[in-house]
Amino acid sequence: MKNPRLALVFILATVTLDAIGIGLIFPVMPDLLREVTGLPLAEAALWGGVLATSFAVMQFLFGPVIGALSDRFGRRPVLLLSLLVMSLDYLVMAAAQTVWLLIAARIVAGITAATYATATAYIADITPPEQRGSRFGLIGAGFGIGFVLGPVIGGLLAGIDTRAPFLVAAGLALANLTFGWFVLPETVTDATRRRFSLARANPLGALRSVTRLPGLRLTLACFLILGIAMNVYPSVWAYYGQARFGWDSGMVGISLAVYGVSFAVGQALLVGPLIRRFGEHRAAHYGMWVDVVTLAALGLVTSPALALAITPVTALGGVVTPALQAIASRSAPADAQGEVQGVLSSLNAIAMITSPLLMTSVFSHFTRDGAPVFAPGAPFLVASALMLACLGLHVLGPRLRRPRSG
Repeated sequence: MKNPRLALVFILATVTLDAIGIGLIFPVMPDLLREVTGLPLAEAALWGGVLATSFAVMQFLFGPVIGALSDRFGRRPVLLLSLLVMSLDYLVMAAAQTVWLLIAARIVAGITAATYATATAYIADITPPEQRGSRFGLIGAGFGIGFVLGPVIGGLLAGIDTRAPFLVAAGLALANLTFGWFVLPETVTDATRRRFSLARANPLGALRSVTRLPGLRLTLACFLILGIAMNVYPSVWAYYGQARFGWDSGMVGISLAVYGVSFAVGQALLVGPLIRRFGEHRAAHYGMWVDVVTLAALGLVTSPALALAITPVTALGGVVTPALQAIASRSAPADAQGEVQGVLSSLNAIAMITSPLLMTSVFSHFTRDGAPVFAPGAPFLVASALMLACLGLHVLGPRLRRPRSG
């Protein structure tokens, strides 16, 4: 029998390496795109948008598919095969000489990155319901660590060669695959195995199936709104820092590192105690209030020191995502954990597609020449308003589920 603790280490390493692999290529993409397209930076950036969108669209489409496959064939083969394909995909990107090959590679990467759903389903399989929120917080911590380390490592490797980050990412994926081969046991049994159905494996079909589970509709709506609101950080933070405070790229990188470290520490050390102390519903409730206040503060603040001081406080709001994941997981039977986590993955992908369009449009409107008022923080005020709506739905949920008297 394989060691369950090593299996948990593998799952956390997989999520962390996924985030590192994504972050590794951020610093090098402008130079790589100019190299393969021969275009100036402004036009090459448009292709960068195409690459980012294709990645997110594939996550949306294939999150439920990968989750449903793991419910049918098991978590182990899905995770290990995805790591193999991911490593090969990075090698293709390292050798790509055309933008079309890069796009094809990012499409495949978006599919393999949908294993986040399988990783969270695996955690649900091996964790009692009352401890799932804390374990989901560890997954968030792994992502936060990857968010910090990826761009740093990628920037250093880019100084060697524009292709080096992709080779390192491939090596990390292969190393983790080897580790998982020896330590990862299967958690899907004949009793919990579920027949694969195309009707449930597509995003809309999976969403219809999952929303039939009692009490999940408002939780899913909250999860989507939360994703749109909180993606304000990667969407406009660099532009916001430059426009509001005059930060250069180095200072933007430092501020993002502060955010990433705060997020990772909060997920690792705060989520579990908060959920144990208050329960999943109340912990999410309090975390949403933190998000409402900190987002509004960032929208209004004019001091760079105060903005940096607010950033670590946002870690307290990080309890919301794992708490909502735990609530959704409790609502699903054992044979549908992959499907539910796949739907959450697709909703997060929708947020990743929607939020940059919304937040950059708001930023542009309030910072362009002739703007009614110069307000670089306007996207954060919009995000705060979205979190208020999310909070309202979260509070309303139990009241709607409460049986009527008489």
